[in-house]
Amino acid sequence: MTITRDIRYVGVDDHQIDLFEGQYAVPNGISYNAYVILDDKIAVMDTVDAHKKEEYLHNLEDVLQGRAPDYLVISHVEPDHASSLKAFAERYPHAQLVGNAKTFSMLQQYFDVDFSGALVVKEGDKLSLGKHELTFYMAPMVHWPEVMVTYDSCDKVLFSADGFGKFGALDVQEDWDCEARRYYFNIVGKYGGQVQALLKKAAGLDIQVICPLHGPVLSENLGYYVNKYDVWSSYTPETVGVFIAYASLHGNTAEAAQKLAGILREKGCPEVEMIDLARGDFAEAVEGAFEFGKMVLAASSYDGGVMPFMDKLLHHLKAKNYQKRTVALIENGSWAPSAARTMKELLGQMKDITVIEPVVTIRGAVKPGDIEQLEALAQALMQQ
Repeated sequence: MTITRDIRYVGVDDHQIDLFEGQYAVPNGISYNAYVILDDKIAVMDTVDAHKKEEYLHNLEDVLQGRAPDYLVISHVEPDHASSLKAFAERYPHAQLVGNAKTFSMLQQYFDVDFSGALVVKEGDKLSLGKHELTFYMAPMVHWPEVMVTYDSCDKVLFSADGFGKFGALDVQEDWDCEARRYYFNIVGKYGGQVQALLKKAAGLDIQVICPLHGPVLSENLGYYVNKYDVWSSYTPETVGVFIAYASLHGNTAEAAQKLAGILREKGCPEVEMIDLARGDFAEAVEGAFEFGKMVLAASSYDGGVMPFMDKLLHHLKAKNYQKRTVALIENGSWAPSAARTMKELLGQMKDITVIEPVVTIRGAVKPGDIEQLEALAQALMQQ
């Protein structure tokens, strides 16, 4: 794949993987992106996951056409990007590794390699390849501490590490927003402040192309993608409507959630999205919680607390820095209902969360009086 006249794509698609980072379902696979800048000197931008190293090295040889690379720039040490480093170094022993101080201290945890000849760069350092000049910018905790991005001033390309990445292999056509959002909030979501700092650095650059380590190269309407990252990293709600997540023991809580969704639609709610936490994609639940400004949590009481799936969601949201949202609660308990109390306690550990009234308490099956409570809750949500 040709990115610009001098920049080539040498990454790979992975359709064998079932869980990214051992936890996120990727039914359409994932791409591990790497690039080559061809100039008087040649820079390779990153490697790929080790189980795809042979395909990567083949792609690299095709692009190099007998030349040897001068540099390997290491944007991110995580194994899905750096675990082919040793194979690269064995194939091209004279290539100089380029990274920051944290890059090489962390690489020593993965490889028994002598890094004494590496080029250690810091914020704002430049590397000339000829007409292409690379400038390095540190991006700590986007989403590991050693991450850096690289700007090529000649072709105005930002090599953005995991920033602007998405789930899905490149040979699959799918909506960017959904899988990029699911990727962002589950992988990077906790670090909104750090992403905002990186966006400020990027704002001072003339960027025409963004080359991430996952997902498609972005070369059109870049303002759209940058705005998405600004919205996501500032924890600003993106979609007007209500997201409903439920965890039901015997189906009654699910029925209440579905009835509430119907009432909201009847009242003209612009968008209502639901997920069954026991059966849906958990990463989509996290994504939905952040996408919408309003969320309803409906759960059965369980062991004096709340259904484990709901407990899991709330702990995930806390870990991902969930904030600036309005949340409504529905609990169910045949005796001593405890779900709402437990959910409130967990929400109370998060920043700028407004729990609205009424809290709906159902005891067993959904009854006419419960419908009245759901009507009142829907009205309160519409007025927020």
